[in-house]
Amino acid sequence: MAAEGSERLGFVTLAQFLGQLPALKVLHDGGNGEGRLRWVEPSELDDPTPYLLDGEFLLTAGLPFVGDGGSQDAVDAYVRRLVEARVGALGFGLEPYFDAVPDTVVQACRRQELTLVSIPGNLPFAALGLEFSRLLESDNAKTFRQLADTNRQLMRAVLSARPEHELLAALVQRVPVWAVLVGADGRVRARGPAAPGVDSAALQPLLTRLLAGSGPRVEMDSFDAAGSSLVFGHPLRSTRDANLGALVIGTDAALTPAQNSVVSTAVGLLELLVRQRTSGSLAPSQLATALLLHPESVASGTARHVTGLKDLLAQSISSTRSGQLRVIQGLRLDTAAGSGRTADAPRRTGEGPVRELLEWRRLFDTKLVELTDYGFAAITRLKVDDALLAEVERLGWSLVIGSSTEFAGLAEAYQRASSLRNRVLTSRRSAREDDVTWSVTGLLGAEAGAQLAGRLLAPVLALEPERRDNLLGILRAWLGENGSWDATAKATGLHRNSVRRQIGIITDLLGLDLNQAQARAELWIAFQYLGVLELPGAPAGSAVPAASDVVAPAAGSPAAQTRGRTPAGQTSQER
Repeated sequence: MAAEGSERLGFVTLAQFLGQLPALKVLHDGGNGEGRLRWVEPSELDDPTPYLLDGEFLLTAGLPFVGDGGSQDAVDAYVRRLVEARVGALGFGLEPYFDAVPDTVVQACRRQELTLVSIPGNLPFAALGLEFSRLLESDNAKTFRQLADTNRQLMRAVLSARPEHELLAALVQRVPVWAVLVGADGRVRARGPAAPGVDSAALQPLLTRLLAGSGPRVEMDSFDAAGSSLVFGHPLRSTRDANLGALVIGTDAALTPAQNSVVSTAVGLLELLVRQRTSGSLAPSQLATALLLHPESVASGTARHVTGLKDLLAQSISSTRSGQLRVIQGLRLDTAAGSGRTADAPRRTGEGPVRELLEWRRLFDTKLVELTDYGFAAITRLKVDDALLAEVERLGWSLVIGSSTEFAGLAEAYQRASSLRNRVLTSRRSAREDDVTWSVTGLLGAEAGAQLAGRLLAPVLALEPERRDNLLGILRAWLGENGSWDATAKATGLHRNSVRRQIGIITDLLGLDLNQAQARAELWIAFQYLGVLELPGAPAGSAVPAASDVVAPAAGSPAAQTRGRTPAGQTSQER
């Protein structure tokens, strides 16, 4: 039982009320201080019980005990009627009829265990009523706050990885009960913490009555086990009143209205969970089943079958059969160093992927969302405007936003989006497929390209500027002429043997085999990003000249004087 130490969702008790009024003197404690105090009611009738509710605090100035009413027999009869009416306490006001509570009243209350309180003459009965109203209002506000906190806890449980178990745990924490969730087959599916070992056989009579009925209802039973004096069974029903299971709770004491409200909320949430699993939106599950069992149907299925799949897809993304589709891929920026991810970003943790799935479903208005190693993928009808993109990026994510496509092109659209993931991770900026130049350089992106250039050309870039630019110019010219010595010599104004020698030097510096097409291709791509590459140790903002600016040494330039000294220092005869 988890009642101890948990927040009490209750009402004003007699002890609470008396604790607020130290001027009152308890002449006899009937042992019901923790009992519910319904109201404070003054009355001077000889028999006020027809007008009282159980649990009231009755106030009297002693008029019923004046004259013959003060005899012991009359007082005993008066107190007996109060006890039978389940009055919570009797308050005896001093003045104007008595300056002390009559001994006959004290003795009658002691014999019949009715709480008796003496009220000083300077304390009006109206003040007692006002104090009770204030306390009741304050307690109600506290109860409402507790109910709100409890409802939030129950909702968080629903969005967890194990919603039924977490919801039962939250229920038991807030209400002094044990709880068991039973399926439509009568088998226990989940137990709350510290649930007693009540086996299925003991629950069967209750479950048989519960699952055989219809409409809103509660079945009751009682077991010998601890905490099981009162056992309640609540059915979990579908929207068409089919029995989907039951919540069974047990306790030794009647629940307060606030506690019953918490139980009702838990029943409603469990119903939603079971309905979602068994009879919720059927389109996504039907679509997934059809594609898993018959993947070839997308390309080779009959027109009727494909139309059916399109209808299921449309229902899953709140669209029409002919509506345009879009593949979205989300990447968590905390996969890279220096992430700016915020604390409220959805994440796959013990709170659960369920919560994350629901968040992406809400944002992209689709039920077709998949959690992946890199983040998530979704199929949506939305264009993903700048406002939606900004909201997702505020959560610490970047997106690959695919172009619009048809049903049959979804697989290809996913592949195109996947090809942009590296660009997004490197640049840490979202990318729209429609804005991307479909080339190697366009897909690679400036940041990744700069990293490639810096790594491949590092030995040359580390040289002093004149030497560096000279070698880069010769290498770029040679690559641009597809390795032709004569064409490169003509472009640079150097002898072909000088070109060979300089390329040999470059080959040694880079440690690459430039006879391989892949090595030449990677170097050519690297040259496209020299304009954004900052040199190590250079002032901020300085960069290697762009590829278009890196040219071969012109004839007669200091770097290579035609028919004079070569860049390596040889004479024209040596060349």
